Amino acid sequence: MASDNNMDTAKEGYAKFLSMLKVGMVITALVTALVVFLIS
Repeated sequence: MASDNNMDTAKEGYAKFLSMLKVGMVITALVTALVVFLIS
């Protein structure tokens, strides 16, 4: 079994990964909307 310290570190890293994923999805959606607006 992993120690509690390793689990805490892994949970922090996963939380940061999820927050970056959410930010990336929002930015991608905004850029896509901008490109569609410019093309049409």
